Amino acid sequence: MATRKKPDYRPLTLDTWSDFEELFGSRGACGGCWCMSWRLKHSDFEAGKGAKNKSRIKKLAASGTPPGIMLYEDGQAVAWCSLGPRETFPRLEGSRVWKPVDDQPVWSISCFFVRKGFRNRGLSVKLLNAAKDFAKQHGARILEGYPQELKGKRLPDVFVWTGLAASYEHAGFEVAARRSPAKPIMRFELR
Repeated sequence: MATRKKPDYRPLTLDTWSDFEELFGSRGACGGCWCMSWRLKHSDFEAGKGAKNKSRIKKLAASGTPPGIMLYEDGQAVAWCSLGPRETFPRLEGSRVWKPVDDQPVWSISCFFVRKGFRNRGLSVKLLNAAKDFAKQHGARILEGYPQELKGKRLPDVFVWTGLAASYEHAGFEVAARRSPAKPIMRFELR
């Protein structure tokens, strides 16, 4: 019987910065985003697409609290998950769909990016499980995500950057609120 290998994940720090740069490529994953979309006001995000957003995420990587984790296979970063305390994602605050469920302090998962050639292999579920471990290590008690529920539809990979509800379900998350038919808020209680 083969033993199950624990996923190899590492937080984004200055030590892993070059892996992140290589994973995201020259376009910053998608159109200069550099995973800053929910971490800034919309106007600041748009004005910073490209080099400014890259500089901002690098500052976060140097801050002492990593802004996310990367999943590795054979020493290569193949997938990314952005997470942190909900208050580090100001774009959530202005959303009527993703407004807080209650007054509990939560950590939020805002984004996934999986390297082309590694997609559709269950890496999102592995990232979610690693995110639970990482958040718990940093004192989080509730981890929350904002996936899409496609119900048989297919979208280009770039449009499902918040993840899929089915992946969250496979990782043990449950719907905590639903203010939009296709966009549930899903939670996992960390014990």
